[in-house]
Amino acid sequence: MLQCEEKFFELYHKDPEGMAFCPYRVCPIGAHSDHQLGKITGLAIDRGIHLAYKPKHNGVIELCSLQFDKRAQWHIHGVPEVRQNDWADYLRGATLELGMRHPLSVGLSGVIQGTLPIGGLSSSAAVTLVYLSALCRVNGIRLTDLEMIEMAVAVENRYVGVSSGKLDQSCELFSRKDHLLYLDTLDDHYELIPTHPAMKPYDIAIFFSGVERTLAGSKFNMRVDECRSAAYALKAFAGMEYGKFGDTHLREVPVEVFREYRHRLPENWAKRAEHWYTEFARVEQGAEAWRRGDLDTFGRLSFESGHSSIYNYETGSPELKTLYDIMTHTDGIYGGRFSGAGFKGCCMALIDPAYSESIGRQVEEQYLRAFPQLKGKYQYVVCHSADGLIL
Repeated sequence: MLQCEEKFFELYHKDPEGMAFCPYRVCPIGAHSDHQLGKITGLAIDRGIHLAYKPKHNGVIELCSLQFDKRAQWHIHGVPEVRQNDWADYLRGATLELGMRHPLSVGLSGVIQGTLPIGGLSSSAAVTLVYLSALCRVNGIRLTDLEMIEMAVAVENRYVGVSSGKLDQSCELFSRKDHLLYLDTLDDHYELIPTHPAMKPYDIAIFFSGVERTLAGSKFNMRVDECRSAAYALKAFAGMEYGKFGDTHLREVPVEVFREYRHRLPENWAKRAEHWYTEFARVEQGAEAWRRGDLDTFGRLSFESGHSSIYNYETGSPELKTLYDIMTHTDGIYGGRFSGAGFKGCCMALIDPAYSESIGRQVEEQYLRAFPQLKGKYQYVVCHSADGLIL
């Protein structure tokens, strides 16, 4: 029995009437790309968010999380219009978004359990999606995958205030076990590329820095604005039509225009755009490498993505930069990068299962030598690909 089921019984003296699960995700190539309508690759993993719940016919939402102390409560028709700056903001926002589109009459009681530490695996998207799926179920609402994704993205953008794209939610819904998700966020066209029979064996390793982060309080939104600023300026330099700043994306500017006018951009804007255009190419190359079973090339491209994230996009805490550097010098790691925005959180890597123990030992020894105060907080976890949330 899961801990959330045990806690539910402890609180309500009965078993939950429903269980929902949404996996976490990793993005080996395609970082900082979706908010500019780029292409991404992704894999859901066999760890994620569990929700044990039962309907409440008085319309009250009552939730607790095994990761946080404070219980959260509100009514489906009385959600605070602004965020409350606690762990339940994503779920309040989800209630508002669903209620704007569909009539709600039933609330729910629930206990949430996350199976890995917070930071870098898109736990915020996973908890939003798993909650939405449960709230839909108790209210008899059926949503398509795209409706779920758009609603969850709206929660992040409008309620929580993070200018993110749809990478996280798409990976956590569209992914399937033993397949690489290859998605174009411009039009939501995607392909599930199966693991090639001749591909070398691999596992997905997660290296938790021991430092948790929140995107709303990071430089994430600033980086998005720098990308948009670069696109807006490039359009002006090239005599292209441009409209509202908030509706501008690098995807609308051909790479040839960037190459011609790069020298006229402020250096920070130019570096953000350099990352985006080179990452776009890496995703396309990575998808083809996966298709032919070339894990060495795919891994190299993932390492290159991590390098560009550090030097062009300029993300990465000292802890994550150290982990990334250690990974690049460790036998048995095909490739990897920061997982998520890269301000804190974790790194992910594709590894040879035969080296799993030595990788865990070597990385931990070198990392804790640099950050001894994180002993007991740093974690190494080996995962596998998994199916996304099934609606």
